Amino acid sequence: MSYQKEAMTTQPQMTVTSYTVSHWSSDVCDCCDDCGICLCGAFIPCILGCKVAQDNGDSCCLPFLPGAMIALRTSIRDRYHINGSVCDDWVIMTCCSLCGLCQMAREQKARG
Repeated sequence: MSYQKEAMTTQPQMTVTSYTVSHWSSDVCDCCDDCGICLCGAFIPCILGCKVAQDNGDSCCLPFLPGAMIALRTSIRDRYHINGSVCDDWVIMTCCSLCGLCQMAREQKARG
């Protein structure tokens, strides 16, 4: 019962994926850039939250879970390679959640 081991002659190569870091297409306080999104965010934010979640490929129920809007914002940032951090997302969604929600909706609309 003898066998020979094959020697590895080459090292596995590391692959590097590069992408361009971008910025939000509109600022958090630019709510009036799109009046439809602004009015929806002001009067029926739960429906706008469901639409943003569904457009991101998530469940419509996601906006109703505690802390989920922070995760949704982080997911959108990652998808579009937008500069920022989870801490930034937390501050925006905690201090001015409706403006942050409108910004996410405008971003999805701008990026298609």
